[in-house]
Amino acid sequence: MRFAIPLLALCLASGHAMARDTVVKVALSDVLAMPEAKEKLDGSVRFFLAGQHTPAIRQKLGSDVSNQKTNAFNKSDEQACRWVILSTLISFQNTAKRHDANAVVDIVSYYKKDEVRDSQTIECHAGAMIAGAAIKGEYAKIGK
Repeated sequence: MRFAIPLLALCLASGHAMARDTVVKVALSDVLAMPEAKEKLDGSVRFFLAGQHTPAIRQKLGSDVSNQKTNAFNKSDEQACRWVILSTLISFQNTAKRHDANAVVDIVSYYKKDEVRDSQTIECHAGAMIAGAAIKGEYAKIGK
């Protein structure tokens, strides 16, 4: 019995230490090409990663962070990450409309408040059961 508590503590600690956190970089264009994106994103709001060419910005309307999670069970890391990034874009679209914005610009990955700028991809973190993406961007009115 006196060995049970240390053994239990060791088992719990080793399970935590072995938690998976795989970084997956997903192209924004791949997310926007998903059939679900074509259904849920209505085209009234456009999305631009930091460093990506953006039409002329007429007005910036504030910044925001979307931190979404999704069930990754029985999905590939790429599939779960595309889905969770789409969830962040839907969240941004809904808020952009309330701000009368037609774009979200300067989008960066923002996992644990660490900005990662990439003009092509968004960073996602995949675990055994959950995938998550934290994204920061600025609402804007852009020219056509």
